[in-house]
Amino acid sequence: MIDPMGLSQAWSNMFSLPVPLVEKLIRPMIVYIVLVLLLRLFGKRELAQLNPFDLVVLLSLSNTVQNAIIGNDNSVTGGVVGAFALLAVNWLVARVLFRSRRLTHALEGRASVLVRNGKLNDAALKRESLTVEDLMSALHRQGFGGLEQVALCELEPNGTFYVEAVVPSSAEKHHEEILARLDALSVEISRLRLPQPPTQAPGR
Repeated sequence: MIDPMGLSQAWSNMFSLPVPLVEKLIRPMIVYIVLVLLLRLFGKRELAQLNPFDLVVLLSLSNTVQNAIIGNDNSVTGGVVGAFALLAVNWLVARVLFRSRRLTHALEGRASVLVRNGKLNDAALKRESLTVEDLMSALHRQGFGGLEQVALCELEPNGTFYVEAVVPSSAEKHHEEILARLDALSVEISRLRLPQPPTQAPGR
């Protein structure tokens, strides 16, 4: 049968799997598990994306493992099967972690306390390969000017920073209110001391 439009060939190219279906399912699962373990091994810094170098690494990972995931296959069917395999293994891992807190801590790790009561935890910074400049940059993005304003700063397993501000005591709040009132009174007194312009008598 003559096919001048090449529809049969196009259909075959798009939907015919050049590799076995089992291979298409196994490849994404292996790459998924390996990436999770590597990110866990290299620490939470890679997830935090603190500088351009870390961002370049994360962006390059997709291209690096692309051929390992799809193999010698550019078909639509292969892409759908690969996407299904990735989503399936991610759903399965999420369900397993939801049911086991111990396994969650083993795979994701625990939060690292970087600052407590305004004091740096040098050991935690070294363990996470973070510099003081990296930490201060993260704090500035959340509106903190210095360590003295931070009661607690943790690097979460997912790479985000959790920061608690120092809450002033009631005595400190009362002291700040008194200072504000004194400043307001000083301004009013300064205005009263200014020489008043002479008033002109009516009719002149």
